[in-house]
Amino acid sequence: MNLGILKCDSVSDMFVAEHGQYPQMFASLLCSVDPNLRFTVFDAEQGELPSHVDAADAYLITGSRHGVNDGFPWIAQLEEFIRSLHVVQKKVIGICFGHQLIAKALGGTVIKSPKGWGVGMSQNTVVQVKEWMKPQQHSFNVLVSHQDQVIDLPEEAEVLAYNDFCPFYMVQVGEHFFTIQGHPEFTKAYSRALMVSREDTLNEAEFERGVKSLELHEDADLVARWIINFLNAS
Repeated sequence: MNLGILKCDSVSDMFVAEHGQYPQMFASLLCSVDPNLRFTVFDAEQGELPSHVDAADAYLITGSRHGVNDGFPWIAQLEEFIRSLHVVQKKVIGICFGHQLIAKALGGTVIKSPKGWGVGMSQNTVVQVKEWMKPQQHSFNVLVSHQDQVIDLPEEAEVLAYNDFCPFYMVQVGEHFFTIQGHPEFTKAYSRALMVSREDTLNEAEFERGVKSLELHEDADLVARWIINFLNAS
């Protein structure tokens, strides 16, 4: 399978040497499950999108430091491309910003949450188990870094998992869109580095809670398996 990565951000220069760029993070995560997976990267943030929906077998929309409501032309163009993918029911994975933009493109609502920042390890409860969610697990932990949240879902969307901070944490639309607010591609080291770099932006409680949460185990490998299962499901 050729997975088209729609890259919506770049790793800060200060972190690249140690952590790599986002496409490398996703390749490392997903190839641990499917070593035969191939990738084509499109720099959506720079206005580069596939010329046709069939330029890849499936797509993954990454996270971003930008918000889906920031009003940049590239975001509007990507939103339109999402609607084109929806029409033909192309398989798409949405991560954080991608999760939010898919919801917005299909009629949902995304806002900067009055709850503040979600950082560190999120603890999530599964509320609906799909056939591809194997191995089954009723709760799972994934790293997060976000201010914006989906507060109204598109009509066709189903919630698969939630947490008290983020009720619409993991969502499926039809049989072709699977989105998650978390960052399974992040490592704990990268999450910590991001929090330290944003210490002046986060309030003291958010920072301390986020760093403390890194003591919890993470289930990135489980989510990677779910992503591959979803992409391969008929």
